[in-house]
Amino acid sequence: MKRIYLDYAATTPVHPDVLKAMTPYFSEYFGNASTIYYYGRESKKAVEEAREQFAKLIGADHSEVIFTSGGTESDNHALKGAAFANRHKGNHIITSKIEHHAVLETCHYLEKEGFKVTYLPVDADGIVGLEELKKAITEKTILISIMAANNEIGVLQPIEEIGKIAREKKILFHTDAVQMTGSLPIDVERMNIDLLSVSAHKLYGPKGIGGLFVRKGVKISKYAHGGEQENRRRAGTENVSGIVGFGKACQIAGKNMEKEARRITELRDKFIAGLLKKIPEIKLNGHPEKRLPNNVNVSVKYIEGESMILNLDMEGICASSGSACTSGSLEPSHVLRALGLSHELSHGSVRFTLGRSTTAAELAVVLEKFSEIVVRLRKLSPLYKQ
Repeated sequence: MKRIYLDYAATTPVHPDVLKAMTPYFSEYFGNASTIYYYGRESKKAVEEAREQFAKLIGADHSEVIFTSGGTESDNHALKGAAFANRHKGNHIITSKIEHHAVLETCHYLEKEGFKVTYLPVDADGIVGLEELKKAITEKTILISIMAANNEIGVLQPIEEIGKIAREKKILFHTDAVQMTGSLPIDVERMNIDLLSVSAHKLYGPKGIGGLFVRKGVKISKYAHGGEQENRRRAGTENVSGIVGFGKACQIAGKNMEKEARRITELRDKFIAGLLKKIPEIKLNGHPEKRLPNNVNVSVKYIEGESMILNLDMEGICASSGSACTSGSLEPSHVLRALGLSHELSHGSVRFTLGRSTTAAELAVVLEKFSEIVVRLRKLSPLYKQ
């Protein structure tokens, strides 16, 4: 059975050129980047080249980049680091109700440490209101953390405008850009971003490596203590092969982003139109235009999301019912509930996310198979009246 993969928001396959770039650093150039002899120097050189590649992709300086183990560590480091380093200035943090759990759970932890957190609501399309944000700011506010693009519904937030508000109020601004990086342009200068989180495996890089942008002059406390790696900001022996792969993935993304975004957006819009036309009582979740090029999240009435995912899998189609990080949870999506969807509709969601290998022919097959699955499952549903 030829499988069709439509869960690129969960993870992406490593790009062949990324794997090729990484391979020598598993055995040929195996040195510890902190050593001063040949093997160490070669590893160090590769790490710094990757740092430049990542920095270039987001419009930063190489000295502003910290390599981490992934998006979750980057989010934790950004929020905890900024909160504890700036506690003398205030104890108030602002975020949104639809953030990734890496941000939400970190905020819950910080609340136990004496910080106050405001969780901003979103509108029916999943967008944070700028006026709501302004009203939430107090003299004790030290950090605003709003994701660039949502991992479940793909909605894009007004990051540049939020950054401007934060800068005017002299408040640090962090954004979880895990889903957006490599898909759409990011410029940390123009967007007034102080802290930004990225994960390599979302842009055809390896798992277990990520990055954190920290603007020059921004103070954050250490996340891991030990050696003096990463300019004494993150201890631990560098994952050289992973870092090399991350850097190469950033380089490739920068070259192909504009063309690929146009191609994927065209496929996405045609697929959405087909779903809405072919399947009755189906709802597109999130803003129809202000969304990632590859994201299609729909709720189907009268059917459980998990049943649709399992039936799709039996047809050789890989999709998701939401965030991969909460796939084992029986609770409905906190993102869809924040949009105002009912418990039933929130449970009846499917997320299709397209990628570099997705074709129009594949999507035509998925549309046909998914339509058949919906008809079949609705006949079994006690809620559905024919």
